[in-house]
Amino acid sequence: MLIYGEWVPAAAGRSISVYNPATGEAVDEVPAASAEDVATAIGAAHSAFPAWAHTPAVKRAELLDRSRGLLLSRREEIARSITEECGKPLRQSRSEINVAADFIRWYAEEGRRSYGEWIPDPLPDRRLLTIRQPIGVAAIITPWNFPAYMVARTATAALAAGCTVVIKPARQTPLTAFALARAFNDGGIPPGVVNVVTGDASVIGQAFLEDQRVRKISFAGSPDVGKLLMRGAANHVKRVSLELGGHAAFIIMSDAALDRAIDGLMSAKFQNAGQTCIAPNHVYVHSSLLETFLKLLCSRVERLKVGNGLDPETDVGPLINRDALEKVSSHVNDAIDHGARLLTGGHQLTADAQAEGNFYAPTILADVAPPMRITCEETFGPVIAVTAFESDDEAIDRANSTQYGLAAYIYTRDLSKAIRIAERLDVGMVGVNDTRIAAVEAPFGGVKLSGIGREGGREGLAAFMETKQLALRIGPA
Repeated sequence: MLIYGEWVPAAAGRSISVYNPATGEAVDEVPAASAEDVATAIGAAHSAFPAWAHTPAVKRAELLDRSRGLLLSRREEIARSITEECGKPLRQSRSEINVAADFIRWYAEEGRRSYGEWIPDPLPDRRLLTIRQPIGVAAIITPWNFPAYMVARTATAALAAGCTVVIKPARQTPLTAFALARAFNDGGIPPGVVNVVTGDASVIGQAFLEDQRVRKISFAGSPDVGKLLMRGAANHVKRVSLELGGHAAFIIMSDAALDRAIDGLMSAKFQNAGQTCIAPNHVYVHSSLLETFLKLLCSRVERLKVGNGLDPETDVGPLINRDALEKVSSHVNDAIDHGARLLTGGHQLTADAQAEGNFYAPTILADVAPPMRITCEETFGPVIAVTAFESDDEAIDRANSTQYGLAAYIYTRDLSKAIRIAERLDVGMVGVNDTRIAAVEAPFGGVKLSGIGREGGREGLAAFMETKQLALRIGPA
């Protein structure tokens, strides 16, 4: 683990294995932190905070940019590590490194623009102004599906704001977090500013909650864990940002450009084997287009190649572990049991090189409706669930009927209709004729069970800063 600029084992000497989801083989071991280890890391971040907070923003930007250059120079090595521990195709891993580097560049510059303001004062002998200051030590808990992207998106915003961080990567993908931490370390970020601890989530999370020196917790993961963190954070009134998954609706109106809609759906749904929080979970197609849509979609899905992400011909890699495989299988079987039509896929892949991995065939289900679990739970796999609709109101009501509210997509040629529907969808982000809704310059986050707060864009920097008001008494003119 990285603690105060040094790579150290767990104090108790324990470790955990990291497995390749495509082969089932162990690829490495990492330390299993105890509460004592986490306290040491928090102490390192706490002691490094005053100097880092008072480092000029332009200097912080220089160090972050230097770290970005090192990250890009190591892209091939880190991308391979992502694929080995996460399973996604290598070209997607390379792209993830590029986006992570973009986040570092964005926040390196945005940290120089954390402006305060002068406020018109009703008193003639006083002046009011505000300044923005870093919160303090931030605990960053990241998921496994985008192990470079998520560390960069959250930790870099905190660092640019002047916070110090303790990063807890997902148990499945710690190696990528180590790689980013090395880039920060080698780029000249001072000891203690960036720390990384690995191991059991409950042990590390509880230590974050109990230590008053941690002033902010950023978490991306399951709603159940997010709720636990939110409750625990109340004891010390810690600030929290929570990104807790989604159940994105993909609405295809009667006037949509069908080929374009299918292109967008394929891109968004099968990236990382469907294991993305903004992946379309439920597709709503106007009834007039249904059968044509299903025919075209099946022809595209059946051409996808499923395999090891290191194979350059692979389109869809494995699911992260057996639990994920069982969840996807249970959603599909439950839907079929309740009357859904299985058009393609619907089974685990076990032939030849797929035998030891967590591979599931890209799947299309039609006639999906309540009470099927797939209509209300996040599937997180390569499964497209399709339902026909007749009216705009019906599509909107169905899309809003879940507990989640992260993202949604609309395909239509009518701009007025797109705007009206987008305003009525109860989500944090809407893509209109496009599924590329994430950008370093834009806020990312949802409503309802999908979480609170925003990351990315200006909001991402503000999430790690406090606004302080100054009232200055001045003499007469």
